[in-house]
Amino acid sequence: MLNYIVRRILYAIPILLGVNLLTFALFFMVNTPDDMARIHLGVKHVTPEAIVGWKAEHGYDKPLFYNGAADGLETVSDTLFTEKSLKLFALDFGAADDGRDIAREIGQRMWPSLAIALPTFLVGLLAYISFALLLVFFRGTPLDTAGVILCVALMSISGLFYVIGGQFLMGKLWHWFPISGYQPGLDAWKFLLMPVLVSLVAGIGDSARFYRALFIEEIGKDYVRTARAKGLSELRVLFRHILGNAMIPILTGVVVVIPRLFMGSLIIESFFGIPGLGSYTIDAIQAQDFAIVRSMVFLGSLLYIVGLVLTDISYTVVDPRVRLE
Repeated sequence: MLNYIVRRILYAIPILLGVNLLTFALFFMVNTPDDMARIHLGVKHVTPEAIVGWKAEHGYDKPLFYNGAADGLETVSDTLFTEKSLKLFALDFGAADDGRDIAREIGQRMWPSLAIALPTFLVGLLAYISFALLLVFFRGTPLDTAGVILCVALMSISGLFYVIGGQFLMGKLWHWFPISGYQPGLDAWKFLLMPVLVSLVAGIGDSARFYRALFIEEIGKDYVRTARAKGLSELRVLFRHILGNAMIPILTGVVVVIPRLFMGSLIIESFFGIPGLGSYTIDAIQAQDFAIVRSMVFLGSLLYIVGLVLTDISYTVVDPRVRLE
């Protein structure tokens, strides 16, 4: 078990290094610091002196990988790759182009993102799996057909429709919740409940249909027929045998959600005015603040790899064959 976990962690390190190198190449070799300076200065005829001054002010005036003007270890440490890329592994995100500390902003904004994403993830997972099992229990009946049609209809509608429709119905027409905004503290639930409900409704179509397909595939296998031959009830077969054996593909799908738990939803947070990491990323892209965008790309990659490792570990819990391998 321990060897399995160590191997998975060691496999993840080169992947994260590769993502880091690719991100560095995109931000500093394809889009050079000179290009960043021209974008931020915002004038048609930028003088070379203005470009040099902007690069020096923001720490982009160093060589990429090797500093021939330095001595000793500074030849590789006093470079853009070390300052802007390798330090990310120590979660040293540096400062944004406007001077604000990125790590402090992430620490403050991750909580509103978690307040939306965590209940959406937990309640949604329970609701989607239960709804899919209900459809499987009544498979071949008009209820199953109506449920599949409903799922296809819901997944065919754009997510923006749910956002705008939820704001109109629950915010403007029924006055249940504020249309947008955020207030920290005990009253935060008033601003968070509508985004959570909208997210749950928007995800029920594709999620429930996906889980239903998993359970339908399992229901025709030999172990299910054996369980029924032993006299087990259909509910016990569904919730104990079929659900247990379908956990690996379910866990594989869950890993995609883990980065979103911390980084927030770009659309939900932007439309509802929630000051989370999703809206933080959108604002950075609009302001062309490459330091923030680079940090968020690295953080998303790190969280996704952590999710992969946790998923591999969870496989050993639900499937003993993984432990034996």
